[in-house]
Amino acid sequence: MRVLSCSLLSVLMLLAAACGGNASTHTSGNAPLGQNNAAPSGGITVAAAADLKFALDDLLKDFAKDCPQVEVKVSYGSSGNFHTQIANGAPFDLYLSADIGFPRKLIAADLADKDSEFLYAVGRIVIWVPNDSPIDVVALKADSLKHSSISKIAIANPIHAPYGRAAEAVLKKLGMYEAVKDKFVLGENIAQTAQFVESGNAQIGIIAMSLAMAPSMASKGKYWEIPLEDYPRLEQGGCIVSSSKNKGAARALRSYVLGEKGQAVLKRYGFYKAE
Repeated sequence: MRVLSCSLLSVLMLLAAACGGNASTHTSGNAPLGQNNAAPSGGITVAAAADLKFALDDLLKDFAKDCPQVEVKVSYGSSGNFHTQIANGAPFDLYLSADIGFPRKLIAADLADKDSEFLYAVGRIVIWVPNDSPIDVVALKADSLKHSSISKIAIANPIHAPYGRAAEAVLKKLGMYEAVKDKFVLGENIAQTAQFVESGNAQIGIIAMSLAMAPSMASKGKYWEIPLEDYPRLEQGGCIVSSSKNKGAARALRSYVLGEKGQAVLKRYGFYKAE
């Protein structure tokens, strides 16, 4: 973990006073918040990976209480699509990607602030089935995907969804990819993927743990967590878009996500802390 300078720590403490005392030291790309000590205010628009849907909604409820002068609007979708949109000038202020690689590409192209990169969580994937499924996913584990009742398997589109690439990697490592690939139902993002299996349009799915643990899905199904060593590490990160008109508020939210309260919410939804 990088050690913050005394001057930066002082600025973060001022931000804490402005937004509910949530500033903390954290890792990776912790850029200075600027010389203006005024409380951040105004509106920002966030492009957020679909796996954050429930966790970020909860986090923003807390943020609104601690920093009510900042209004946040969020669009959820695939990280790859958001990368393309931002590259084409979409008016987002803050980008929360399921793959740190996408923010890094924006920074390399001078489309995001060079000092704004940050790692906020490590994602996890699970195999999920509805409660009425004949598949005992906990007992069968990865072999659940071979069950005779399965005609459709939901995964996110690996072309632009990091969780889809992780699902592909697992199936290839286990030697199952060729046997099941013709059964794929591809979600535009991981949230749509979860909807496919939740609604019955697929009998089983490989989805984000954060969605499986969300109240709306936790009561409707069961899951088995795929070991982390079976797929590339899902390092989730973000950046502040260079064209943002309200970088102070964007930095305030970034600091909140990385702070003690924000990290506690992410942990509650199954994200590993970014180290």
